[in-house]
Amino acid sequence: MKSLFKELRIVPLAIWPIGVLFPAIMCYFFIRAPRAWPISRGEIAFFAYMSILEFAWVIMVGYIYADSRRRGMRHIMWTLLTIFIPFLTGAILYFVLRDPILVPCPKCAARCRSTFVFCPKCGAEISLACPQCKREVDPTWNSCAYCGKELLPETSEVAR
Repeated sequence: MKSLFKELRIVPLAIWPIGVLFPAIMCYFFIRAPRAWPISRGEIAFFAYMSILEFAWVIMVGYIYADSRRRGMRHIMWTLLTIFIPFLTGAILYFVLRDPILVPCPKCAARCRSTFVFCPKCGAEISLACPQCKREVDPTWNSCAYCGKELLPETSEVAR
């Protein structure tokens, strides 16, 4: 539960009032609407359910906007796809196709993909690389799994 609240902190602050505003407007019109019959428990339950779903949908759109920015993706495109593709298909596509979170370069602090071995801005080593084929290697490997070169402890230092 802690990680859910930690992740929800990336939602922009302007989204939270919008998420509350829509159900509040619905509540106002639901209560103020002239009725020829009394409000049933089923109508109240349906209204409460729809208000909760609407709040969750607005917060999810805000989360997708912030998360796609954090991952270096096209955040406006993903937000619009989430809003306009029906039945949560846009949101499902986002969560299936999203990129990994960007990591800062230890030398220049530029945001790089975690799968990069070298920083595209300054060329610093981000993760361990084979000295021959320059592919990412695990620190526990004795030889490169891609080219077979033996990895020496002094050649596989990482600037972290």
